[in-house]
Amino acid sequence: MEGRYSGRPISGSIVSELEGALLKDTDLFPYFMLIAFEASGLVRFAVLLLLWPVIRLLDFVGMGKLGLKLMTFVAVAGVRMSEIEAVSRAVLPKFYMDDVDMAAWGLFSSYERRVVVTRCPGIMVERFAKQHLRADEVVGCELEVNRFGYATGLLRRAEGSVADRVRGLFSGDMPDVGLGSSASARSFLSFCKEQQHPPFAADLKHGNQLIRPLPVIFHDGRLVRRPTPFMALLIILWIPIGIIVAFVRITVGLILPLQFIPYIVGIFGGEVIVRGRPPPPASGSTSGVLFVCTHRTLMDPVVLSMVLGRKVPAVTYSISRLSEILSPIRTVRLSRDRRVDAERIKSELEKGDLVVCPEGTTCREPFLLRFSALFAELTDRIVPVAMNYRVGFFHATTARGWKAMDPIFFFMNPRPVYEVTFLNQLPVEATCSAGKSPHDVANYVQRILAASLGFECTNFTRKDKYRVLAGNDGTVSFKSATPWMGRVKEVLGFLLH
Repeated sequence: MEGRYSGRPISGSIVSELEGALLKDTDLFPYFMLIAFEASGLVRFAVLLLLWPVIRLLDFVGMGKLGLKLMTFVAVAGVRMSEIEAVSRAVLPKFYMDDVDMAAWGLFSSYERRVVVTRCPGIMVERFAKQHLRADEVVGCELEVNRFGYATGLLRRAEGSVADRVRGLFSGDMPDVGLGSSASARSFLSFCKEQQHPPFAADLKHGNQLIRPLPVIFHDGRLVRRPTPFMALLIILWIPIGIIVAFVRITVGLILPLQFIPYIVGIFGGEVIVRGRPPPPASGSTSGVLFVCTHRTLMDPVVLSMVLGRKVPAVTYSISRLSEILSPIRTVRLSRDRRVDAERIKSELEKGDLVVCPEGTTCREPFLLRFSALFAELTDRIVPVAMNYRVGFFHATTARGWKAMDPIFFFMNPRPVYEVTFLNQLPVEATCSAGKSPHDVANYVQRILAASLGFECTNFTRKDKYRVLAGNDGTVSFKSATPWMGRVKEVLGFLLH
């Protein structure tokens, strides 16, 4: 998918303000709240929220730059730059994308040379602007960093004004178009050949059709909604209640038999929506059914067992040991050695039904990752199951955080909803028994599951996800200068990763 018009870009240049032009909202506060929460924690998040009236007052009296410095200091002082960069890479792009003004994007993307100007530190914006908006350059302020790699919370003094820095990018030439709305944008708009202010109207001449920017497929972080002051207040007030609610829900789920839980889910504020007809349990004379599920959260196999009314073992790739211990169903940990894993799955199917999520990792957005073809080689009794979920406050998956907390965050939501859709068992002619290759079968299952959910298929894999979100391939390695600290981290890694 290309992030511009379907036709060729106009040979020219454009400079656009990010906040208030390419983004509909001019308010920077929610993005600093995200940095505070994801890079540091709840305490800094709460402190920044308490200072919001002061920041708002400074902006009202025309001292917005001082308010920006205050937000920056509270959000990042003492935080490792690598952590700020990680949040900017893995968390912020999703929230930026949700606020993109498509008309402004249409104008911006139709030019060959594109420059974004932001009031935020450039590190917060650069990944999104260059990768998703296809900007060539980003002009913003920079954070001061001490020699240990921690942000001081101060902004580095820039060499020249914003206008001078933009002018320097064009070697004295005038950009063809400038987009902006705030007073700060006037400094660079003044030397653009053409100035445009919101509301924008996309120019679709030459028969071009507007295509969305490159989508955000992978994103991390716990917060579902953009933390505006009101939403941040709701989150802080809900967290103590949510912890109690999660404890009660998990305790009830561990005590009661699975077949009783669907009847009481509504009492505890949840909902499970079931579509289609599940197959009956495998008889002793036949091999078990392999339920092939889309992978949205760690709870997928548990919810499926709850709907089926019986405990169906689940194949797992990399869940925490603590999650395995607390799981109400049996888990079968794979080694990622194809021959060994094939034998394990065959052995389990001989005993009865089994659940597998061939994406190998979760994906939050309406996309399906590439399916591993291993499952198609091992059985013809394949039942695709489309799993999806809805939450209000907290995401139940993470790539950078403690995976053992995933079920807790899921149950902390006021009204967690799961949707389970059973598709028909694959006909024999669609399996390997009819001469189909395992990859063809896996791709076919991926397509019909995506169609049932209204999702898109991709060729991305687990490694792609972790490279984007965590900067690694998903393998956790702890190193320490002292043996005792190394042992502590090793134990934590074993339990939580």
